[in-house]
Formats: sequence, structure tokens, C-alpha cells
Amino acid sequence: MIDILTFLPRGLVYVALGLVVLTLAKLARDIVTRHRIEEEIVDKGNVAVALRLSGYLVGVILVFLGAVYQPLGGAGYSGLGFDRAFGLEALWVFLYSLAGIVALNLMRLVTDRLVLYRFELEREIIQDQNVGAAAAEFGVNVAAGLVIAGAIAGQGGPLNALAFFGLGLGVLILFALFYEWTTPFNIHDEIERDNPAVGITLGGNLVAIGLVIFKATFGDFVGWQEGILEFVVYSVVGFALLYVLRLAVDLVLLPHTRVSQQVAAGRNVGVAFVETAVVVSSALILLVAV
Repeated sequence: MIDILTFLPRGLVYVALGLVVLTLAKLARDIVTRHRIEEEIVDKGNVAVALRLSGYLVGVILVFLGAVYQPLGGAGYSGLGFDRAFGLEALWVFLYSLAGIVALNLMRLVTDRLVLYRFELEREIIQDQNVGAAAAEFGVNVAAGLVIAGAIAGQGGPLNALAFFGLGLGVLILFALFYEWTTPFNIHDEIERDNPAVGITLGGNLVAIGLVIFKATFGDFVGWQEGILEFVVYSVVGFALLYVLRLAVDLVLLPHTRVSQQVAAGRNVGVAFVETAVVVSSALILLVAV
């Protein structure tokens, strides 16, 4: 009971701080976009814009949670724990969250030029209201949030966090290329044709690899050699695991159909959700059990 009375008020402070961070994230997105987000969502009913914004906000909160994990405060709180150590901890959480907002807004350039580089993403989402393109960007934003959260959680310092964020971002881009290379259809062509199923499966797989990268970078920094070796091992295992799981969906869960055909030619959103559920669930098992 004493612990609850100590930590609950501190937790409520973080809830309030999280709402402030979300508000600032929305304002930042309003500044860097040429269109009016609220008008697109409310007046025009643009689901693609809403989906893109949702992924961005989830990514921001993932960064916030990674920053909250920073063990700068410790035991020995007096009263309700609102001491100098807690103030310093909250300040670091806020600063890391602001950095995450900047990074996630820059991720739009990465998505446009390195992940979905064969068409203009902005036009697809704003003019065409392309849900498939928005679902893919949703996955990129959530995965990037996981990468940043894993890099900053624990004790390692801003430079180490920046280094592992760079490594994680590189793996994220490589996985997007690997995913396209291992699919029998062209994901860019399908998404440009307003195929939501392909965008959902791509986004789901990106979230799954984001969870794997989070596992690879999460925790206190103990040394470059050990840290990079562990990062490489988890990344390779993640690539192989997610590829095998996509095959398993075909062979075990949906044995009477080909998932790739249902997703590409059939535009079957239900099948896309099944594949997404399998890869994300398996990545969560890897995150917790290993």
C-alpha cells in the first residue's frame, strides 16, 4: 500500500506529461504538413490520414515509454516522491520525447525515399485516400517508435542511443527491401493500385521487426562488442523468423489458399490481418520469452 501511495501520484504525473507530449506531437505534425489534418479527417473522412496520424502518435508514445524506463530516479523517495531526482527524471523523459517527435517527423522522408520510394506517398494518402499506403506508413512509424524506445531505455547515454537508433533504422530499411524481395508481387505496384491488404501486411511485418529490434537494443549498455553482436544476432533471427512465419501462415493456418494470392490479387483484408496477427504475436513472444 505504501508503494502504491508513493508511485501512483508519480504515475499520474507521467500520464499528464504523456498528454502534453501527444499535444506537442500533433502540433509539430500540423506545422510540417501542407494540408490541414483535422479537415482531412473530420470534413473529408480521409481514413488514410487518420491511420497515418494514429501510427505517428503511437510511435511518439512508444518513445515516451522508452524514456520513462530511464532509471534516473531511484529508491528512497520521500513523501510522494516529488523530489529533485524525480524532476530530473521527468525532464529527461520530456527531452527524449521531443527528440522522438523530431525523429518521427523525419521518418516521413525515410519512408518516402527508402521504403515506399516508387510513388509519391503524400499524394497517395491525401488525394487518393490510399489506406494501403497509410497502413504501410503506420507500420513504419510504430516500428521507428520501437527502435527509438529500445535505444533510449536503460542507462547508456544519448550518444549510445543515437548509435543504436541508426543501426536499428538501417535494419528497418533493409527488412522492407527484404520483404519486397521475398514476396511474389511488387508491393509498390499493389499499394499504388489502392490495395489495402498489401499495405496492412507490410505494415504488420514492419511492426514485428520493430519489436525484434526493440529487443536487440533494449537494456543497459555494457560494451560495444557485446552490444553490436547481440544486435546482429537478434536482427538475423528476426529476418529468418518472420520469413518462416509467413510461410507457416500458408501451410498451417490457411492451408487451402495462398496468402500472397489472396493479398495481392484478391485484396483480401481478412487474410492480411491474419498474417499481421501471426508475425506480431510471434515477435512479442520473442520479446518476452528470450
